[in-house]
Amino acid sequence: MSSSYTIDDLRKDVAEGRIDTVLACQVDMQGRLMGKRFQAEYFVESAWKETHSCNYLIATDMEMETVSGYKATSWEKGYGDYTMKPDLATLRRIPWLEGTALVLCDMLDHHTHEEVAHSPRAILKKQVKRLEDMGMKAYMASELEFFLFDQTYEAAQASGYRNLKLVSAYNEDYHIFQTTKEEEVMRAIRTGLQGAGIPVENSKGEASAGQEEINVRYADALAMADRHAIIKNGCKEIAWSKGKAITFLAKWNYNAAGSSSHIHQSLWSLEEKPLFFDHTGKYGMSPLMHNYVAGLLAHASEITYFLAPYINSYKRFMAGTFAPTKAIWSKDNRTAGYRLCGEETKGIRIECRVGGSDLNPYLAFAALLAAGIDGIENKLELEAPFVGDAYGGKGVREIPRTLRTATAAMTESAMLRKAFGDDVIDHYTRAGEWEQEEYDRRITDWEVARGFERA
Repeated sequence: MSSSYTIDDLRKDVAEGRIDTVLACQVDMQGRLMGKRFQAEYFVESAWKETHSCNYLIATDMEMETVSGYKATSWEKGYGDYTMKPDLATLRRIPWLEGTALVLCDMLDHHTHEEVAHSPRAILKKQVKRLEDMGMKAYMASELEFFLFDQTYEAAQASGYRNLKLVSAYNEDYHIFQTTKEEEVMRAIRTGLQGAGIPVENSKGEASAGQEEINVRYADALAMADRHAIIKNGCKEIAWSKGKAITFLAKWNYNAAGSSSHIHQSLWSLEEKPLFFDHTGKYGMSPLMHNYVAGLLAHASEITYFLAPYINSYKRFMAGTFAPTKAIWSKDNRTAGYRLCGEETKGIRIECRVGGSDLNPYLAFAALLAAGIDGIENKLELEAPFVGDAYGGKGVREIPRTLRTATAAMTESAMLRKAFGDDVIDHYTRAGEWEQEEYDRRITDWEVARGFERA
């Protein structure tokens, strides 16, 4: 899906002095925007064709550590360049930054100019191409939850992230009066994203004090992933400009609900026919949808790493918090990992409720599509829907409880290795292992408080 803003529009804006800066961004393994700020005149002269970045940007952790053990890049290989190729379909103005436009870039091998297989955008594009070859496309929508704090990022850091002050003191789920008090930030987010070519549906208070949700219109899988990455960056920038802070941590506090990124998905023909809908099927589900959802469930453990990529991600899976603990499907049931929505309509879809707000949308979407495609190709049969409170379900498929377990399931997945390639899975296996290694050697406040005197 193309943005309505073109390179010719940018040239005109530059010539008439409305745009002076262009952000050329790639998406890293964590889903963050990384790149360069170009003087706009230079960008429209030549950089719109390509630029470069160090190849370590797709082999680092959250702290930008040069992690050992990656095949693709290392000190031994000299940490050379990748080519950043702007995808002009993603070009857009950024209203909340003065005189600024932004474009997302694909990552290409510096020598062959082929896409870097383990770059998040390339991974998703590969699964999109598989669907296209089958005569289908995916529409997706990711809801994003986050916590909004009444202090700056700098103040939060200076306090050691202790005694943080949320923008509200009570659960504000759907609460109009409380969210009115937050409108300076949330209106700026809605109007800013809308102005950046991201169609906003609504914002709302969520299920804990200070928790917000932003919802935007669904799009094809790649366009939605692009929107998701820009939304997260934009929310942080807008909050920062207002003297506030936002976190997309999956579980920022033991006493608070987790923050999710629910992913709605459906398949359509290239001619825009809804392929999940069959008015003669139970709940309006087509046989194709049965196969797709069966694939999601059959490979639920294998794809969890891409929905929950950090140690903290697994702290969110707690009973009674609207975060799932069971990888089962159910009809309009928010206790299930996979929820059927829009039954008996052409908008029928499956919602994956497993992912947290810390996921990388490209990797999460790609993993879900790969599992669903496998279900279609192998005509997997769909189990009966779960009925009742899934938290109390006995003998049913559980979501992996730890990063260590999820990483192992990904590593051993024949389906993912076939879909993504061995080198890609090995690359993200190393990322999961490193996250676990870093955590395993750290001392937490909880350990010290619990055992300092009593151990």
